[in-house]
Amino acid sequence: MKRFFGIFTNGLVRENPLLILMIGLCSALAVTTKVANGIGMGLSMTFVLLMSEVVISLFKKLIPDSIRIPVFIIIIAAFTTVIDYVLKAWFPELSTAMGVFIPLIVVNCIIMGRVEGFAYKSPLGDVIFDSLGMGLGYTWVLTGISFVRELLGSGAILDYMIIPQDFQIMFFALPPGGFFVFALFISLNLFIRSKLKKPGAQAADCDGCAKVACNQGCTVTNCGIPESLTTSASGQTSKEG
Repeated sequence: MKRFFGIFTNGLVRENPLLILMIGLCSALAVTTKVANGIGMGLSMTFVLLMSEVVISLFKKLIPDSIRIPVFIIIIAAFTTVIDYVLKAWFPELSTAMGVFIPLIVVNCIIMGRVEGFAYKSPLGDVIFDSLGMGLGYTWVLTGISFVRELLGSGAILDYMIIPQDFQIMFFALPPGGFFVFALFISLNLFIRSKLKKPGAQAADCDGCAKVACNQGCTVTNCGIPESLTTSASGQTSKEG
């Protein structure tokens, strides 16, 4: 259970798709002018990501490696179509507000990256918690950015007026304001991670790293050192021994 919790929280903070991996930014910055849009886009993405990862994990042994990418796209497109029609039927205003960005979930880098890099190689239990963590991590960032932009730019939250028009800052309702708020969220996330990190802590995958003394707690094998260099270094060491 501890492992599942680690996989789930990984997407929320440590490998947040927006704040850390920085993928899927176009739709994230385009729809975050209102809180309702942020919540709708985030939950839609979470649904498609969860269902796609689960189906691919269940049938990964039946998917030929040579055609896996087209199969992934078909599966993702099927669930994207489902959520698109649901929004059009039950939430037409929200569907209109998000426009083309719901159909574009099919080619979103977050989903394609997770199904290729995780769901296709992992057991079902891990996949469920990974998709929920990544999806909800995406959702809370969208909702947070939307909250700040709608409150300061439009003076309202979910169409309830809070700030008088004379005190509204139009900058936050415009694209530059989206980039500014996004940068603030990145800084906040880095600050939280630095506080949660224990002094002297070392990531598990630092074992055997050629730069283990760097103490950066990275999750990238060999701290970005080319594998050929580390391989040759280890070979030289064995020869000297």
